[in-house]
Amino acid sequence: MTAATAPNRHRLWTLVLGVLLLAGGATAYTLHAAGRPDPGAPGADAGFTLDSGSPGALWFRDTATGRVARQDPAAPGKRVALGPRCDRFHAAADTALCLQLRPGVPARSYVLVLDRRLREVRRMGLPGIPDRARVSASGRVLAWTTFASGDSYATSAFSTRTSILDLRTGYLVKSIEQIPLTLDGRRHHAPDVNFWGVTFAADDNRFYATVATRGHTYLVEGDLRNWAARTLKENVECPSLSPDGTRIAYKKKVSTDPRAPWRLYVLDLATLREHPLADPRSVDDQAAWTGPDTVAYAYGGAVWTVRADGTGTPRRLAAGTTSPVIPR
Repeated sequence: MTAATAPNRHRLWTLVLGVLLLAGGATAYTLHAAGRPDPGAPGADAGFTLDSGSPGALWFRDTATGRVARQDPAAPGKRVALGPRCDRFHAAADTALCLQLRPGVPARSYVLVLDRRLREVRRMGLPGIPDRARVSASGRVLAWTTFASGDSYATSAFSTRTSILDLRTGYLVKSIEQIPLTLDGRRHHAPDVNFWGVTFAADDNRFYATVATRGHTYLVEGDLRNWAARTLKENVECPSLSPDGTRIAYKKKVSTDPRAPWRLYVLDLATLREHPLADPRSVDDQAAWTGPDTVAYAYGGAVWTVRADGTGTPRRLAAGTTSPVIPR
């Protein structure tokens, strides 16, 4: 090395080091910023917890404010919207799950894990538009689905991403698409497999979900411990397991009309017999069991309820709401 080239090399390494430091600083800031709460997304007000309200209180997302709200049976028609802002919400036991759509393009979301006081305990960023959210009855296992592309199940031009988080171990399955799938008794491999709409059994191991492949949808039963899934019945979407674990409420495709393709049904898991519910409208939602014999669901900007045995008539519970749940 000559005396003339040494200063040049020194300046070059100084420049490279400066670029690396700047890049590292930018990366650190990006990661830090991604973990900060959105200043435009309020958290829960003090005293607004999963314990507040009377037994049987209905929780939901208030569409006027975007915040989680509560309506007590002792005060029908009155709501308190003091929870965090969520685009999808679900809760059980000591845990709540809140999905927030982040501003910007391409579409991205936050997954917020909340405790019983609706305080944030974990935050994750992920691609896509919030779609489904579920907490197991124990509050220990969570699942969520986002639209990775498209925004409607009424068309074939969509792709979903479904994740499962075990709070006991902290283990996160970013996408369950790689779970070994048995379809009609045979192992199935296809690039078009999509899962969505998870619902958990009481043992926190068995789960049910929808899988779509080759133009068909199926109800699948999954096993987290053995990491396997098998199909049970065709034409089942967005399943919701009853509190006693014997029935599945779901939406069934009954028409090729993209404006009104579905109707809510209930399936007996022991016999695989099904019956339609008394609401003939096309409901695009993952119903929630609000009792042993009733389900609630969002339709037309409101939350409705109907008996699970197919009798009676649908009744509106609350206007301007989505994501109904009675935390157990």
